[in-house]
Amino acid sequence: MQTVALIDYGSGNLRSAEKALREAARRRALDADIVVTADPDLVAKADRVFLPGVGAFASCRAGLDATGVYEAMNQAVHGRGVPFMGICVGHQLLATEGLEFGVTPGLNWIQGQVKKLEPNDPTLTIPHMGWNAISLVRLHALFAGIDDGAHMYFANSFALTPSHMEDVVATADHGGPFTAAVAKDNVAGVQFHPEKSQASGLALLANFLEWRP
Repeated sequence: MQTVALIDYGSGNLRSAEKALREAARRRALDADIVVTADPDLVAKADRVFLPGVGAFASCRAGLDATGVYEAMNQAVHGRGVPFMGICVGHQLLATEGLEFGVTPGLNWIQGQVKKLEPNDPTLTIPHMGWNAISLVRLHALFAGIDDGAHMYFANSFALTPSHMEDVVATADHGGPFTAAVAKDNVAGVQFHPEKSQASGLALLANFLEWRP
């Protein structure tokens, strides 16, 4: 049975993410032990690492640092090459830096900046809330069986702008395109909430549980 470390760093939405990962595993008949944890030893030994996130970039980074799991995550993801996925602010934390309330260093696992959404249509509101279609930029195992144009649930005022466009897997549009998903080697992130995105979101989570980068 594989162990999936769902990182608990005070960011919220843990239980909904845990429930969705368990349901995704059930639907594919996968043996997966979903463990909500801030234990560095468990994270370092996990078979997969999942980083959720709700709120501001700076506070989420501070929460991650306070748990002491960063080095354990780095050991698992870059030392052993285990699959990693971040969602919402967990996806944004992959960037080099976030520009929300000043400049805050990110993990720098995907080079780029997290910038405020600035729609070119003044009738569109920020935060961007609700269902939106994604456009797949390239093929990736995490999106196997998910249609181009599938609708996912978003709740964001900021978005990751990668320095290298080859890291972008999918985009969405809210008065202009923004990054909806990134992937590089065994690291991936999505701006939307798969745990709130019904069948397409569960398919993505199941693909993550089966992903062999």
